[in-house]
Amino acid sequence: MKPHQLSATALLAAYRARELSPLEAMKDVLDRVSAFEPHIRATYLLNAERALEEARASEDRWMRAAPVGALDGVPTTVKDNIATKGEAVPLGTAASDLVLAAEDAPPAARLREAGAIIFAKTTMPDYGMLSSGLSSFHALARNPWDLSRNPGGSSAGAAAAAAAGYGPLHVGTDIGGSVRLPAGWCGIFALKPSGGRIPIDPPYIGRVAGPMTRTVDDAALLMAALARPDARDFMSLPPQELDWRVRPAPLRGLRIGLLLEAGCGVPPTPEVRRAIEAAARDFALAGAIVEPLTPFLSQEMLDGLDRFWRMRLLIDIRALPQAKREKILPFIRAWAESASAFSSEQVFHGFSQVMAMRKAAVSATAPFDFVLSPTAPMTAYAAELPSPSNDPLNPFPHIGFTVAFNMSEQPAASINCGYSAEGLPIGLQIIGRRFDDIGVLSVSRAFEEMRRAQAHAWPEPPAL
Repeated sequence: MKPHQLSATALLAAYRARELSPLEAMKDVLDRVSAFEPHIRATYLLNAERALEEARASEDRWMRAAPVGALDGVPTTVKDNIATKGEAVPLGTAASDLVLAAEDAPPAARLREAGAIIFAKTTMPDYGMLSSGLSSFHALARNPWDLSRNPGGSSAGAAAAAAAGYGPLHVGTDIGGSVRLPAGWCGIFALKPSGGRIPIDPPYIGRVAGPMTRTVDDAALLMAALARPDARDFMSLPPQELDWRVRPAPLRGLRIGLLLEAGCGVPPTPEVRRAIEAAARDFALAGAIVEPLTPFLSQEMLDGLDRFWRMRLLIDIRALPQAKREKILPFIRAWAESASAFSSEQVFHGFSQVMAMRKAAVSATAPFDFVLSPTAPMTAYAAELPSPSNDPLNPFPHIGFTVAFNMSEQPAASINCGYSAEGLPIGLQIIGRRFDDIGVLSVSRAFEEMRRAQAHAWPEPPAL
């Protein structure tokens, strides 16, 4: 295998055995990026010269058997909205002032402390408020499995980069599905951890950073670095020493809920439903007790949260000069400006749906050890569209399976569980109880083992 095809755990083992150097790995990843990037446009601020310089320094440390941390020399990317010192944070929109960040945000700081080489940032849509690779600032990001399709978002570039082999480790953010949805559509693994598990700055209701990788072990490796404390996140969980060396969970006797309808938005396509049902049968054959879970989310909850998010962004964009407002992606601007007609009662009711979602999700999933569902109700949609619905007044019918677990702060992963007739990936969401991030990773690891040939047989995407 070439270095860009190796997992982070495999790279580190090769560095330790002096079978491969960080410089060789970084050069191979950059070659892969050069071949693929004109097609998928996943990166922002790619700095090859600095990456090679850091790789040489890492090579020297490994030659002296003195790595600086657990990720020393591993090629890594972070999303546009995760601040990196001395670099602009455009938030995916042409309306942003390109002010250089004064310091690394917590996820970037933890990666550097661990010795990871942050060789690029990855693209996102305006303000992270689309499940799309469409942006007014970045070039259109595309899905490596089919260039006519969307990678999803808002962690669009991260998912595309992971699927294309831009190294093993990528970090995205998620407030309604933004690591899981693109992971499902790009056929990779992603974890939305428990709220507060990974410190982030600025923190916000439902917002988390999460690993996006090609293997479960690599996601666990990233969690070990990212979950370290940072006082800037006033919503983070108390520091806790956890053993992130996950093993496949024993599935026999686990009580698993199967959620095949979200209760709102669009229903799963027949292909998606069949893939999820097939995954559930695999769990049952392994001894798990799989039982149907009644939908618990309502359209009122989803619409209410949508209204709250619209008003939040409207307030932000009203603070911009008119010339800057006009640079925002028209879909996002139309979505936010529709909030100008909302009454205060409507906005307050919308905000109250955060707690309504949280209560409903926790109550519905409490009888189960874990829950399975589709990540998204459909496979990847057209690359040029801002959302599957292409309607700024109905933008979120595809997040019904993901968004409630942001509000409930439960850990939830997306793992590939099959392909459509067109060869497009289908994501299985695995949800755990709050704080049981390791449990979700372990169950995901067990599913990865059951589907080992599928999980590790990565066909060359069409761009090559």
